[in-house]
Amino acid sequence: MTQRRRRIWTVPMVAAGAAILLMAADRTPPGAEELTIGKAAPDFSLPATDGKTYALADIAGPKGTLVIFTCNHCPYAIAYQDRIIALTEHYRPLGIGVAAISCNDAKSYPDDSFAKMKERAAEKKFIFPYLYDESQSVALKYGPRVTPHVFLFDSTRTLVYRGRIDDSAKEKSVKKRELTDALEALLAGKPIPTATTVAFGCSIKWKSDILESKKQ
Repeated sequence: MTQRRRRIWTVPMVAAGAAILLMAADRTPPGAEELTIGKAAPDFSLPATDGKTYALADIAGPKGTLVIFTCNHCPYAIAYQDRIIALTEHYRPLGIGVAAISCNDAKSYPDDSFAKMKERAAEKKFIFPYLYDESQSVALKYGPRVTPHVFLFDSTRTLVYRGRIDDSAKEKSVKKRELTDALEALLAGKPIPTATTVAFGCSIKWKSDILESKKQ
């Protein structure tokens, strides 16, 4: 299989005093395409850090549902954790269900193990279910490219927005908040102003057997 490679994104972030340079998505299984606007949300049943198991119906809100693929180790994912908490605090009472999913290969990235996920959820006091897609079967259906990568569905669980949360990992530098704009439009019954954006962050860490099994 010829590896499909995307452009390298440079996002101004500070970690241990140095800028971070990450590849957006360097290895993606063929067929694991991003879910397209207008498609129904794929169902799932995944364990969460709170000891429960959640299906899509369990996290869906009456006005819409936000599914966020993220992880523990990625500096971009870490940078957005507080923003995801704030979004949940604001929009869940308005009828938007929220869940985060980690699907990275924990053998290659131990910080993304289920045990470490539990530690992070407790440390940050996550107020949304933090789900573990160990088999990566759910990720294959949704098609996230990076962490974080968001998918927003309306009340009928139809995809209305996908991509990034906003335009900068550094919150003080944010100029465009496309996810917030989409949420506001959804709740107001208006068309989504921008339905798709390019998510940026650390590439999804696919398991080697998933990549091998998807060879054409």
